[in-house]
Amino acid sequence: MLSLGCSKSLMADIVHLYLSPGHNFFGHFGQTPGGHATIEQHNVECVAGRGLRGDRFFDHKENYKGQVTFFAHEAYEELSRSFDVTDRPPSVFRRNIVTRGLDLNELIGHQFLLDGVHFEGVEECRPCIWMDQAFAPGANHALEGRGGLRARILSNGWLKRGVSIPWEILHAALV
Repeated sequence: MLSLGCSKSLMADIVHLYLSPGHNFFGHFGQTPGGHATIEQHNVECVAGRGLRGDRFFDHKENYKGQVTFFAHEAYEELSRSFDVTDRPPSVFRRNIVTRGLDLNELIGHQFLLDGVHFEGVEECRPCIWMDQAFAPGANHALEGRGGLRARILSNGWLKRGVSIPWEILHAALV
């Protein structure tokens, strides 16, 4: 666990970047899911206070805590092995940025830099019952505590898929 004011710099990989123009599960409880594709991107534009340009949560509402979502590729790989699933890509979880080498839960309550873009880790992106339908029965429960990270974007910039990038925890976020 990091202490307040501590700085930690490491390398991480951006494995996938996804945008979706519309909601499939959000706001669909008790209904059938929507049919909006989650589209792999080569790079994404991060816009401070607004989200990822082109994504369904861009300008969703002021100070929204889920302007961007992260998911650990390690969690996806473990889930795929545990459920013997080989035909579902990580896009089914509908997170924007899939990383390797980041402890996403460690970023909750901290501001951090990822390839020069400033973020604030707000809370776990908790899994929901839809995960059982999108991935495999039992996925919702299996993802408890590792469903990803919801974050705010604090500076403008671009992220690129398929590269190892520096990341750094700056300090505890101001609440």
